[in-house]
Amino acid sequence: MRSVNLSAATWRKSSYSNQDGGACVEVSDDFPGAVPVRDSKKPHGPVLMFPVENWTAFVSGIKGSN
Repeated sequence: MRSVNLSAATWRKSSYSNQDGGACVEVSDDFPGAVPVRDSKKPHGPVLMFPVENWTAFVSGIKGSN
């Protein structure tokens, strides 16, 4: 697996994250073909990388379940 430098990534918090500091997911749109995802409470912690197609399917599934 290749290493990706995320030091200059611009992160945005999910609109579904609550305001109390829990369930905070952040994503970055800076990487063509991939979507890095992290826990905003642990910005220096692990990052999950998803292919755009998989992330799009996940988000569509979440929106469809509401």
